[in-house]
Amino acid sequence: MSTNIKPPKLEFFITPPHACPYLARDDAQTIFLSPEIYPDKKLYSNLINKGFRRSGEHIYQPHCKNCNQCLSIRIPVDEFKFSRSQKRCLKRKSQFTVQTVPAKFTQQYYHLFDKYISLRHRDGEMYPTSTRQFKEFLLSDWLEIQFMDFTDIKTGKLVATAVFDQVDDGLSAFYTFFDPEYEKFSLGKMAILSLIELTKSLGLPYLYLGYWVKDSAKMTYKGEYRPMQCYILDKWIKLL
Repeated sequence: MSTNIKPPKLEFFITPPHACPYLARDDAQTIFLSPEIYPDKKLYSNLINKGFRRSGEHIYQPHCKNCNQCLSIRIPVDEFKFSRSQKRCLKRKSQFTVQTVPAKFTQQYYHLFDKYISLRHRDGEMYPTSTRQFKEFLLSDWLEIQFMDFTDIKTGKLVATAVFDQVDDGLSAFYTFFDPEYEKFSLGKMAILSLIELTKSLGLPYLYLGYWVKDSAKMTYKGEYRPMQCYILDKWIKLL
């Protein structure tokens, strides 16, 4: 009697055309893993390695007929070299305590998230916020999600939280929200650089940064981290 158990066949569905969140076009389409398939860390690790991404508990990938600008990118952390400006940004981290904790909902996190969205992304689809939206967007029951918290040493105030996932071959930077009053500290950049350091300290090879859209002003910052790898034509290609 065979004891081999075949893994379930993966099924996906594609959305109708919709407005692109990055470029001025309305023919974007997205592939989603079927909601009937309950994923786990192993499955997501395999899919993120093939250019997929999660939003809450949903796993997806852009799949537009007339555009291929959404490139899944990751940083090989052992090859990454900090630039002068990035080193200066990291030096400013001395003004904060940085702590990594399991992801969870609290009013403190929600108030910071709400302030960030309300002041920085009022024109986006996440405004206005709600506690339900926070939970459904950031959290998941089937994946190990963590928060990297930045707290002002002088005031004890939580000023930024970087949400990240752990997969088999690295960390995945999912989302960062911060107090816009601390914008001069470049907390978004500081979060990514801190995650690069953390990934390397854990002995993991990659930090996944999601999708980079070269012609989108919202995504310009992702091109600053070199060398990086892009998932193109079913393989990872190094960009210097």
